[in-house]
Amino acid sequence: QVQLVESGGGLVQAGGSLRLSCAASGRFFSTLSVGWFRQAPGKEREFVASVHWNDDSTYYADSVKGRFTISRVNAENTTYLQMNNLKPEDTAVYYCGARFGGPPRDGKSGMNFWGKGTLVTVSS
Repeated sequence: QVQLVESGGGLVQAGGSLRLSCAASGRFFSTLSVGWFRQAPGKEREFVASVHWNDDSTYYADSVKGRFTISRVNAENTTYLQMNNLKPEDTAVYYCGARFGGPPRDGKSGMNFWGKGTLVTVSS
């Protein structure tokens, strides 16, 4: 079993930055592809970014390309999401998910493990 714990959320002004962390327990982190998702009030969960377990290739939603960067440090069992130039529409609960196999690329991708989320609020 793998447990995921997100942290780093908070309140930030538009144009600001935050770095989210997803810390994983267990021995299998290096074999898991990890994705970040978000869900705004009244909206469905959407894909944000992901990183492949094997070659560290990354994928991003069009809405965050050029602003967000996903990275992983296997030695720390941690995945990061650096978010720059934040916009009010980025406001959401951000979730970390992990799965065996290839990385997710959309909001309907099945994940084996989920964190409980961290809230990001961007004020205008």
